[in-house]
Amino acid sequence: MGTTAPRRRTRRTLAAAVATAALLAGAVTACDSGGPGTEGGRGAQAGPRWNTAPKSIAAVGDSITRGFDACSVLADCPEVSWATGADPEVDSLATRLLGPSDAPAHSWNYAVTGSRMADLAGQLTSAAAHKPDLVTVMVGSNDACRPTISSMTSVAAFKTNFEKALAELRAASPATQVYVSSVPDLQRLWEQGKDAPMVRQVWKLGICQSMLAEPLASTREATARRERVRARVVEYNEVLRTVCSKDPLCRYDGGAVFQYPFGTDQLSRWDWFHPGKAGQARLAELAHRQVTAPAPPR
Repeated sequence: MGTTAPRRRTRRTLAAAVATAALLAGAVTACDSGGPGTEGGRGAQAGPRWNTAPKSIAAVGDSITRGFDACSVLADCPEVSWATGADPEVDSLATRLLGPSDAPAHSWNYAVTGSRMADLAGQLTSAAAHKPDLVTVMVGSNDACRPTISSMTSVAAFKTNFEKALAELRAASPATQVYVSSVPDLQRLWEQGKDAPMVRQVWKLGICQSMLAEPLASTREATARRERVRARVVEYNEVLRTVCSKDPLCRYDGGAVFQYPFGTDQLSRWDWFHPGKAGQARLAELAHRQVTAPAPPR
């Protein structure tokens, strides 16, 4: 009985020491891992947090964001835009985030059909005037969709123009978040429409000739041409990823649009190349999933 009290005191001392060590370890872990809402930061040293519930949205880009060929042949249809459209069948990103009543007054679409990366800075300047919480970017298809292979935008120019556009946006609207969609797989879109005679006639009007010229040709030269276009798109997407990764308020989609298996039922019934209404809905769904995720795709 005489040794009971010292043993109890020893056990209490050891327990206190273990608890103290656990608290210290937890504090160190919290500092290293970053708190909720950070994207891999280090606690107090972490950069700005990504807001998963923006209250205003501006969209920039090309014909896809304008809803080209989604409602009628060779015409824009912004009401079905994946980013800012009001069509309930599409349920655009703006509608999903802001609600159908608030979206019209707090979303803006500055995309222009035919735009390339060189045009992005001007569109972002217009968007920045609203100081939106979020800007969506989908551009690059027209840099690869050129009359010839040799006229495709170089990777170096694509990168320079993207960096310039982001820098100017950041100077004009430092707190605006940027969601960047990958460039679609143009070769897959060719595969979906090449066997339809009507579609081939529409393609002859000048749609993406670097990929779509002589759609049924299977020669070595034609195959190599299409593969070069696809390879350039892959390089563009790598530029989007790397440049975006340097800005804590920029989130790349991780290749979600490029990898999505668009089928004929999701493409325009006039050109089988641009997204139709169903395709626009899929783009809205992909974007909403990425924008509202607590962490960016890996």
